[in-house]
Amino acid sequence: MVAEYSELLQKSQAVFIIEHGKMNMKEIDTFRAKVREAGGVAHICKNTLFTIALKEQGYEVKSKLAGTSLVGFALQDAPALAKAFDEITAKSEIFALKKGFLDNKEISAQQIKALADLPPLPVMRATLLGTIMAPASQLVRTLAEPARGLAAVIKAYSEKDSAPAAA
Repeated sequence: MVAEYSELLQKSQAVFIIEHGKMNMKEIDTFRAKVREAGGVAHICKNTLFTIALKEQGYEVKSKLAGTSLVGFALQDAPALAKAFDEITAKSEIFALKKGFLDNKEISAQQIKALADLPPLPVMRATLLGTIMAPASQLVRTLAEPARGLAAVIKAYSEKDSAPAAA
């Protein structure tokens, strides 16, 4: 089990942990489906074995895990998995975010909620690309404007000359 947890920790961008003590199997399966949609996997972990795996992989564990733990491993998009965890805990008083790990450092439940509020990765990339491309496209428009203005003047002049001939 420790080897399996270690392998998942190596592949993960982030790890999030919730208290699942009062979840039934139907709720756990529904939650796992949401986690898969977010590009991650979820496992019910034994705290002592999971803590050993965390320490083996160099994670900074500040506090012990207590209670029952359902652990989500973000294999693709950490904010998407954080959003799935935030949604399940926001809808219920039974489930509680315990903590998580991002870049081998422990983060709190509040930090997980802040991560969940980030837009999805494709949206962030598009925003960044738009920000980078804005000065270049503005420069192109500025350089093309005099030629466009000259073309409009020539077109208007040619239409003015051809108007009397058509009459």
